[in-house]
Amino acid sequence: MAVELALTSRLDRWESRLEKAIDIVPYVALGMSALITVLSYPATSTLPLWMTLTLSGVAAGWMLGLLNLHPAWRERTVLMAVYYIGLIALIAALVIATPLYGFFAFTGYLHAVPALRGWWRMAGVAGTAMFSALAQIGGYPTLLAPGGAVFYVMVAIFNIGVAGAMSVLALVSSEQSVRRKQMIAELAEANAKLEAAMEENEGLHAQLLTQAREAGVLDERARMAEEIHDTIAQGLTGIVTQLQAAEGSAQWQRHVRTAAQLARDSLTEARRSVQALRPRPLATARLPEALAEVARDWSAVNGVPADVTVTGTAEPLLPEIEVALLRTAQEALANVAKHAGASRVGLTLSYMEDLVTLDVRDDGTGFSPETLTGEGFGLTVMRERVRRIAGRLAIESEPGAGTAVSACVPAILAGGTR
Repeated sequence: MAVELALTSRLDRWESRLEKAIDIVPYVALGMSALITVLSYPATSTLPLWMTLTLSGVAAGWMLGLLNLHPAWRERTVLMAVYYIGLIALIAALVIATPLYGFFAFTGYLHAVPALRGWWRMAGVAGTAMFSALAQIGGYPTLLAPGGAVFYVMVAIFNIGVAGAMSVLALVSSEQSVRRKQMIAELAEANAKLEAAMEENEGLHAQLLTQAREAGVLDERARMAEEIHDTIAQGLTGIVTQLQAAEGSAQWQRHVRTAAQLARDSLTEARRSVQALRPRPLATARLPEALAEVARDWSAVNGVPADVTVTGTAEPLLPEIEVALLRTAQEALANVAKHAGASRVGLTLSYMEDLVTLDVRDDGTGFSPETLTGEGFGLTVMRERVRRIAGRLAIESEPGAGTAVSACVPAILAGGTR
């Protein structure tokens, strides 16, 4: 854009110089014609010298008054047409007075562009060419001589052809110059709008960064709350349960050992959560094996059988999806241990074409969903975790008929979408 503007500025300077030259040249040509006429008088003149010089003064005043002193008048079409007709009449009178004013006749070509519009310029150029041809053949006396008319017609046709071709080129160039200026102006305006939009975009970008940073902080807080709930809170709940069971129990040593193991596992998970690592079972195994390990550990702690069934072709999923499913299973099993009083739990992991589902069912006491006044933190965490990966969570239960927790998430493979 800067190159275009620099080039336009250079072209504008050349056009300005050319316009100034066009303004000066007619007066120089008129003065030269008058000087040569005075020096050669009366050899080439058909009118008295005073009359010829008077016509020269009128021509100079006509150009000065209607064109040069009032540049704004060039936009008045009718006035400029009148000006050009008067100019051609003065050129004709001076050329008839003496052919030496053929130098001044060239002014008709120059002023056709600022005075006339469109193809009317060609008519002006043709008229100028006819009087230029008259000057070139030696003036009015030669035209009246034998064979002078034929000679004049030949010269006039040649002048009209050459001047017409040059005028067409000038007309096309002028129109292209106007279009170029319009295009550059439009480009400059578009560039200004683009710069303004870029400045506005920078402000929006900074605002979005601030919002994203704030959202990231909130999301990280939520993640840490989930991790604490999934690790420390669940571990502490298990420890409390085991220590309570140890009170007055003949097998208190087993409960204490179990509580100690839960404390060690919780400490390990807490460290991994702080380091933003994947859950311990997924660190060294795929989701089905990790799910089986979680179920096995839970059964050992709670003394309730938990079977894991995998259907479909197990493929590695995105880490976020595998973590969400494993955490959902852990939370569902924790709820079974705290509330269900179940004698058996079944976990089913199903790999389908574009979905993966996890079902956790127990044969416990169940409950009536209508009686819930609100969900606990555990259910809220499960729903948010599954929703975050574009999945959905469903809970079905009836009193005495157990509970089923089902999570359905998109099957996005670790290497890309199916």
